[in-house]
Amino acid sequence: MRHLIDPLDFSPEEIDSLLNLADRIRSDPAAYQDVAAHKKLATLFYEPSTRTRLSFESAMLRLGGKTLGFAGAQLSSASKGETVADTARVVSNYADVIAMRHPKEGAPLRASMYARVPIINAGDGGHAHPSQTMIDLMTIRQRKGRLDHLTIGFCGDLKFGRTVHSLTAALSQFEGNKFVFISPEELRIPQYVKDETLTPLHQTYKETTDLEAELPALDVLYMTRIQQERFFNEEDYLRLKGCYSLNAKLLELAPPDMPVLHPLPRIDEIKLDVDNDPRAAYFDQVHNGVYIRMAIILALLGIPDPLTGKTVLDH
Repeated sequence: MRHLIDPLDFSPEEIDSLLNLADRIRSDPAAYQDVAAHKKLATLFYEPSTRTRLSFESAMLRLGGKTLGFAGAQLSSASKGETVADTARVVSNYADVIAMRHPKEGAPLRASMYARVPIINAGDGGHAHPSQTMIDLMTIRQRKGRLDHLTIGFCGDLKFGRTVHSLTAALSQFEGNKFVFISPEELRIPQYVKDETLTPLHQTYKETTDLEAELPALDVLYMTRIQQERFFNEEDYLRLKGCYSLNAKLLELAPPDMPVLHPLPRIDEIKLDVDNDPRAAYFDQVHNGVYIRMAIILALLGIPDPLTGKTVLDH
């Protein structure tokens, strides 16, 4: 049995196979509409979510399966003190696969130690968001035609941004990538990302506060919002929340084929006048989300692709 807790749970070859499956689903969704019939997905969301929860539920329904779950810790037995381990044990009786979002880092990993079905980490605190990472990789590959030898700029909240940590880890597996981390001093990329990912894999990276100076050299720009829910006091949030704002004028400095990604929701870090620029890729990410999550569900359940007869993962 396999889980998806961290993007490094899948090898580069498995990621490539997963993205290929998602591309096939996108091209011919009707071929996959009943492949998970009678299977059930439990969505255990202890934190608010719009895109991720609805995307997972839509993915399972499009595969012919069913969904159950909750959208808020107050709606579950967690409000009575039930542990994540016990919840995983219990829900394993009701579902074939579980997608879990939790404010505490490591909660989905702990759930995977006790569950009898695959666990998908749908975001744990500031740690990781691997299904979003697969969406990001799919979108980058669509726009650039490759996942290697790219210069990727990450801008905004790099300290608490779990999508940044996950995508950095995943892209570090591919040859020749360079990373530019653009943030205020207070929100720099965490040391553990450097120690556990960048340094051991001999990745080339730089840290800066100047988005404007870096734009001309980027192949991909990944914007993030300053996350109010991760701050301990409002004063720090208000001081930092408007530190970066990408608008159409600033985007003129960027290469004509540089996609702009964002995990959404956005606040004011990408202005509305960017939306009509062909480089705006963030709504493509939303569109890709359903297909990549359909592929993840099929992969973890070990269901063969009806078009190729093959599975993505070795179980």
